[in-house]
Amino acid sequence: MAAVRPELAPPHRHLDVPSLLSRLLVGAGFVPVWLATGLLFVVTAIVSPQTLGHDSWSTVLPLMTILAVAGLGEMLVIMTGGIDLSIPGVVTLAANLAVGVNDGSNSQLGWTVVIILACCGLIGFASGVLVSVVRLNPLIVTLALMQILLGVSKWYAHGIANESSVPSSLSGFATDRWLGVTPIFWTGILITAFLALFLRQTVVGRRFQAVGANPRAAWVAGVHVRAYTVFAYAGAGVLYGAAGLLLAGFIQFPTLDLGNPYLLGPIAAVVIGGASLAGGIASVSSTWAAAFALTLLSQMLQVLRLSTAWQLIVFGLAIAGGLVISGDRIVGVVGGFLHQPAVRARLGWAESGEAQEAHDRREVHGEGTA
Repeated sequence: MAAVRPELAPPHRHLDVPSLLSRLLVGAGFVPVWLATGLLFVVTAIVSPQTLGHDSWSTVLPLMTILAVAGLGEMLVIMTGGIDLSIPGVVTLAANLAVGVNDGSNSQLGWTVVIILACCGLIGFASGVLVSVVRLNPLIVTLALMQILLGVSKWYAHGIANESSVPSSLSGFATDRWLGVTPIFWTGILITAFLALFLRQTVVGRRFQAVGANPRAAWVAGVHVRAYTVFAYAGAGVLYGAAGLLLAGFIQFPTLDLGNPYLLGPIAAVVIGGASLAGGIASVSSTWAAAFALTLLSQMLQVLRLSTAWQLIVFGLAIAGGLVISGDRIVGVVGGFLHQPAVRARLGWAESGEAQEAHDRREVHGEGTA
């Protein structure tokens, strides 16, 4: 039998152990939040079964969804290595605009929602420009913006009659039932699914993830890093506005302090969900799970009728514990060990700088899997 010429032989496929291990490590970073959520569910069923009752779910699901939507906006910003503390201001402004526009009537409610979301997007766009283009500190910029927006909301509320409610169509949307569940929940599901598909199935979404994971490699590959950062803040502003509208419909009578719980809650949901405050890839579904866990814990503490002091203590300890066991810390410890030159050399994973740079370019341009 004739020998197969070397140039015609099929290419030898070898198992890329470092790449496989890297993917498994990244995926494992989002596992702890799911385990913690499952454990909390079991503990709740034992300690406070009333929390899992029908009446309690009518509060948990909408509040969890609102926190998750706001958390997804924060997630976009954190993926770029930034931080956004303007959420309470944006949520409060959007909720009060929902009351003041059209004087609470249902006329052109659809256009009202579009205008409010557009305004919130412009607010986020302004934050992105100040952070990415002007190069100001994101913590200071967004904190100052929060104060400005709260002041604008207070000024705007002076022109609204006391105890004014949102349009009945908006409140009816929030209190109705679709398949036995509030429409707020289904709206959150749609937003979550859309964002997950966008980040994973589109070239723009994959490049956005690459910008957060390795901005230098993205810049070398010709990607406009600053433009993607501005886009992250603008998209986050739209999601904050959506959370404000959903919250306004749920409580019906917005106040000037309704956004206060959303200062640190969304950040906690994103970080507990496995994302890194230094930027990089995050998980939409894990952020959702973390928002559910935080809301369920808060509801359980209220059902147990603990004093306000103990509720704050337990809730704070739970958040701190969640951050300690977050997937980002696990990935950081294990990844740091595996990236030591001695370990890589012993395992035969040493890789040339040119090969690594080519790999980064392929990821940025969406040629690899995301």
